[in-house]
Amino acid sequence: MNLKTFSRQFDVAVIGAGHAGAEAAHATARMGLRTALVTLSREKIAEMSCNPAIGGLAKGHIVCEIDALGGLMAQAIDATGIQFRLLNRSKGPAVWGLRAQADKLQYSQYVRQWLEDTANISIIEGEAAEVLVEGGAVCGVELADGQRIGVGAVVITTGTFLNGEIHIGERRCPAGRVGEPAAQRLSGCLERLGLRLGRLKTGTCPRLAKDSIDYDRCEEQPGDAEPMPFSTMTDRIDRRQTPCHITYTNEATHELLRANLGRAPLYTGQIQSTGPRYCPSIEVKIVRFANKGRHQLFLEPESLEYDWVYCNGLATSVPQDVQEAMVHSICGLERARIVQYGYAIEYDYIPPDQLGPTLETRAVRGLFLAGQINGTSGYEEAGGQGLLAGINAARAVQGKEPVILGRDQAYIGVMIDDLVTKGVDEPYRMFTSRAEFRLLLRWDTAERRLTPLGREVGIVDNERWYRYCRRSEQAEALRAALATLRVDGAPAEAWLRRPTASWNEFVGKSGLRDAAALDPRVVHQVLTDLRYEGYEERELRAARKLRELDKVRLPAELDYQAVRGLKTESREKFIRHRPMTLGQASRITGVTPSDIMVLMVYLNSQGRAANRSG
Repeated sequence: MNLKTFSRQFDVAVIGAGHAGAEAAHATARMGLRTALVTLSREKIAEMSCNPAIGGLAKGHIVCEIDALGGLMAQAIDATGIQFRLLNRSKGPAVWGLRAQADKLQYSQYVRQWLEDTANISIIEGEAAEVLVEGGAVCGVELADGQRIGVGAVVITTGTFLNGEIHIGERRCPAGRVGEPAAQRLSGCLERLGLRLGRLKTGTCPRLAKDSIDYDRCEEQPGDAEPMPFSTMTDRIDRRQTPCHITYTNEATHELLRANLGRAPLYTGQIQSTGPRYCPSIEVKIVRFANKGRHQLFLEPESLEYDWVYCNGLATSVPQDVQEAMVHSICGLERARIVQYGYAIEYDYIPPDQLGPTLETRAVRGLFLAGQINGTSGYEEAGGQGLLAGINAARAVQGKEPVILGRDQAYIGVMIDDLVTKGVDEPYRMFTSRAEFRLLLRWDTAERRLTPLGREVGIVDNERWYRYCRRSEQAEALRAALATLRVDGAPAEAWLRRPTASWNEFVGKSGLRDAAALDPRVVHQVLTDLRYEGYEERELRAARKLRELDKVRLPAELDYQAVRGLKTESREKFIRHRPMTLGQASRITGVTPSDIMVLMVYLNSQGRAANRSG
C-alpha cells in the first residue's frame, strides 16, 4: 500500500485506551517506538468500568509483575488508592493478595497524565473501523472519519466495546459502557481477516448515593494500619485510609428476585452469551445457591471527589423497579438512592486459541490482541496482557525475538499460556490455583523474576534499575550474614525457619549489624525464601522438566493426520490449536501423557528419517 495513502505514520497503533491499552502504549513508547493510542475519548483513559479496586488474590501478583516489568498499574494505584489491604494472611505468603480501593476519578486522571507526558505517544480520539492488511501483514488503521494511519503493528484492546449491548430488564441498547457508544465496525473487519468471533457477557452493580446509606447498620471494614504498596518504586503509603462497609442480602431480597426472574434478561433468553463463573449476578446467585440465606455485599466509595458508592456483590440486570425494591430490602440501604442502575453488557471477543504465545494472531502478522477481547475479565488480567502484547508488537517492528513468559516465570505467563493453549468459553479470571509453581511466583519476588527482563527490553528506567540492584545487593549480603550467625546455639537460618520466629527478636539476639538500614521488602523476601527453601527446590525441579518439553518445537506444518496412535480428540485439538511446542501441546485440555509420548516418538522418527535422507 502506497505510503501516500496514510495521513500519518507510526510504528505501532494501540486501539483502545483502557487498562490493557494504557500498558501496551506505555510499553511501546518506552521502547522507543512512535505510538498512536486510538481512543473514543481521552477523558475515559484507564476508566474503571466496574468495581473501583485494583488487586486481590492472584490479581495482586499480576499487578506486581506489571510493575516489575516497568508498567504503570502499580504506581497508579499506590498514588490514588484510598484503602489498602493484604488479603489471605491466614495462608502462606505465596498466596497473599494485595488489594486497594481506588479513587477511580484520580486513577484515570493519573494514568492519562502519565501517558500524555510519555515521549513517543500520540493520543488520537476516534473510532478504529478497519485494520489495513497487505501481504498477510498489518500496514495501517482506518478510522471511522476516513483518516488512515500507517503502522508496522497493531494492538487491539477494545474491552467490552466490540458490538457491545447493554441490558437493563427488557431495555437494551448498543453501548460499550453506560453512556458511551459501542465500536460497531471493527468486529466485521476482524471476521473478514479470518478471525473467529464469540460472544461473552459481564455485568456491574448499582451505584448508590453515599448520604442515603445508614452506615450505622453496616459493618465497618477498615484498611490495614500499615498499608503495603504494590510498586517497588513506592516507599510508603501516606494517604488517609477510607473505610468500606459490609452488609448482606436476606430472604426478603431473595424472594423478591425469585418473583421477578421472569423479567430478568438472564432468564428470559434475552441474554444468550456466557457470563463470568466466579462473579455471577445476584439473580444467578439466588438460583445457583438456593440454600444460602444471605450474600455478602461490600459498600465501596468510588471517589473522594464525588459521593457514589459501588455496591460490590450486587451485579444485576433486572428492571429498574426491581433494583429499587431489591436495594431497599437490604439492611442499611432502606432509604438508599440509586444514582446509576446495574446492567449487563454483551460484547464480541476473539477466542484466544487463535493467538500465539506472543498474543499475535495467527491469521495476520503484526496484529496483537489483549484484554477482554481475548475473553478475560479484570483490569489486572487486561493490564498484564496489554504489557506483553505491547512488548511483542514493538519487538516485531524492531525485528527482534519475541518475549514469551513461562508458567514458572510469571502469573502473566500462566494466564497467556492458558488462553492460547486451552481457549475460553467463559470470561477467564486468574487464580493462584491456576499456577503449578505458586512458590516460585510469590508476589514479593516479582522484581527478582522480571525486572532484568524489563531492563533488557527497554521499559525499566534508570531509577527502577538502581532500586532493584540496591535491593539485590542487600538480599545477597543478608543471606551471607545469616549463613555465619548463630542464635541460642543454633544456626541463624535454622532459627529463622521456626514458625514462631520474630525478626525483631532475632536482631536483638544476633547483633546483626545495620539491620535498621535494610529495606523491609528485602527482609520479608529473604525470610520467606528461607522458610520455603526445600519446597521451592522441588518446584524448580518440576519447572525444569516443563521447560525441557517447551524446548521441543513442533513444526508449523506438522501433519497430525499422519501421526498414528493419537486419540481422535487430541488430534482434532492439535489441528485446531497448532501448539508451538511439546510442552504447550501437553497443556491442551483433554490431551493425555500417552498422546505426548506418541508425538515424541513421531518427532524422533522423523528426525532419524531426515538424517538418513541427508
